[in-house]
Amino acid sequence: MNKILHISILIFASLNAFSQSKEEENKLEFKGQLSSWVHYNNNNTYPVYVGTRYIPQLNYEFNTSTNYKIDFEASANAVGDVGIQFWDKAEGNASLNAYRLWGRYSTDQLEVRIGLQKIDFGTAQILRALRWFDQVDPRDPLQLTDGVYGALARYYFLNNANIWLWSLYGNNNQKGMEVIGTNKTIPEFGGRIQFPVPMGETGISYHHRVANSEEFEGVIPEYEKIPENRIGIDGKWDLVVGLWFEGAYVNKSKYVGALTHQQIFTLGSDYTFNLGAGLNVTLEHMLFSNDENAFEFANTNNNTALSMMYPIGMFDNIQAISYYNWEQKQIYNFVNWFRSFDKTTFYLMAYWNPENAVVPTGGIQNLYAGKGIQFMFVFNH
Repeated sequence: MNKILHISILIFASLNAFSQSKEEENKLEFKGQLSSWVHYNNNNTYPVYVGTRYIPQLNYEFNTSTNYKIDFEASANAVGDVGIQFWDKAEGNASLNAYRLWGRYSTDQLEVRIGLQKIDFGTAQILRALRWFDQVDPRDPLQLTDGVYGALARYYFLNNANIWLWSLYGNNNQKGMEVIGTNKTIPEFGGRIQFPVPMGETGISYHHRVANSEEFEGVIPEYEKIPENRIGIDGKWDLVVGLWFEGAYVNKSKYVGALTHQQIFTLGSDYTFNLGAGLNVTLEHMLFSNDENAFEFANTNNNTALSMMYPIGMFDNIQAISYYNWEQKQIYNFVNWFRSFDKTTFYLMAYWNPENAVVPTGGIQNLYAGKGIQFMFVFNH
């Protein structure tokens, strides 16, 4: 909370200073997203879950009448749900957290953003080897993810190449695909170069952090400080079909068992078939390996994902996503029908997953194991 308070004071102090001279030109905008859902899964402890989420967002922009812009964004994530076992018991859960809280300076070619923000990059759409800082699930209609505290600078060259530099601080929770948490007292830093190539683009990314394994008592060697380096590479080409790949190598400088080295590779493709209004099909495969030695591939895990999207009329779409785990020989299925209007969207989702499915939901428990349905209403203002 101290971190949020300090950033808030900085933002509002800046707002007051600039608004004195530019009040008539500045722009203040308030908007938000309200979502409600009903979820049923007879295999859960509470078969029925009813929940509501509201994300209010405030944006303030200084029109400086020059070649640069200064703007701010603040939003919160307020969510509550109730698990119900009819005629027996119920259990509720509620939380209120900062969702985004950042200030930004930008020109035609430069952007510098400081605060609680979302940082993501790469070419994969479902199985993302470069999911380093976010936890977006492609099955989530709202595409929600916690932000990270830090600073991000991006410079865009005239030939469409761009360079990123970032520094993170105070993020001790696991981010992205991390298993071991970060030592929040030591800053993280990294960068990315993205540049055009014939018929596509490619990028090279790097990140350094210091991990902390003390919470894994008796499971892996315990260290307060474990320097970790990540290297990533990705590319995408628009040919007859879309083709892309992502690869990441993660190295920890101290021995922590099979988590000492990680190798992650994703290969994907998509194509829109000329069937009716157009059937878009995306196929991706990911190879993931945790090893004691680099590129040993002794503990591999292979997953294939298939996504299909088809528009039905002017307002309706249907989406189906399936995952197949080759080692466990398990299939995860998800279907989503949604109807969109100017400010409202209705979703009807169904899934058929293994009973021991591990799917991050952010709720009281893993609601999406087994079979179930969910109805969601979303209103944007």
